Amino acid sequence: MTKLNTTIAGVHFKNPIIMASGTFGFGREYGKLYDVSLLGGISGKGLTLNPKAGNPGTRVYETASGMLNSVGLENPGVAAFLDKECPYWETLDTACLVNLGGGTLEDYVLGAEMIQRDADARASAGKTAVDMIELNISCPNVKEGGIAFGIQTSEAQKVVQAVRRATKLPLAVKLSPGAENIVEMAQMCQEEGADAVSLINTISGMKIDVRRRSSVFNNLYAGLSGPAIKPVALRMVHQVAQNVTIPVIGMGGITSATDIIEFIMAGAAVIQVGTYNFMNLRAGSQLVAELEQFMVEENIQSLEEIRGII
Repeated sequence: MTKLNTTIAGVHFKNPIIMASGTFGFGREYGKLYDVSLLGGISGKGLTLNPKAGNPGTRVYETASGMLNSVGLENPGVAAFLDKECPYWETLDTACLVNLGGGTLEDYVLGAEMIQRDADARASAGKTAVDMIELNISCPNVKEGGIAFGIQTSEAQKVVQAVRRATKLPLAVKLSPGAENIVEMAQMCQEEGADAVSLINTISGMKIDVRRRSSVFNNLYAGLSGPAIKPVALRMVHQVAQNVTIPVIGMGGITSATDIIEFIMAGAAVIQVGTYNFMNLRAGSQLVAELEQFMVEENIQSLEEIRGII
């Protein structure tokens, strides 16, 4: 029998396939199509302290081998998530990650504290909903002119430090490919007590409507994801994995079992699947089956045999 499972900071992943934030909601809708407990994990829709309506205008645009999105972190807010979605997460036999964003340092801290208090209350009742916080530092810092927290290591450090102090939950930090030095950023996260790093987030891109003579998106730029970014993502995952000792969660354009294996060979402990969920609504269940079949065909008994071999 092939061994697909791994553990990160005490969180068990039955296989390396996690659904990426922003592409899977909180799992309810996809749960009508297949058993999401087949998955290694779910990273829920990006949350902020307070509800957000998201960006006006066009939000998604298909590109060659990819997708541009300018959703703008539309979400119900932390309190509504804890009240309405966590009871559902309690029923799932899979690891559940909260993707936490914020426009200010205070927002991040208050959100993390709320999640921690809720986790403590559920634990006292013998229940678990949230297994890990995935800290999204790609959010614009509204007090510093809108520059994303995740661009400069010194600014990101303030967020990672503060959130690490605010929660006992396992903490992964999601890194932006726009970081000035992504290896340095990952090393800082490790030094500040992060249990893992996940990368990459979307790459900033643009689409112009030549007939309207304007950008397709109200915010001009949008995040590029999908197969088009996979070579960049794979390179960055490899670079980071070579320079940190904490687990790396790899993502970026994964659509097949062989894509997953590439990221594992590059050093990823587990991976996340994002845009492919829009291309194939049953992506999760199919990828689990494909990965198991690939390992049988290649006589790979455990992912540990091939992890980080490049």
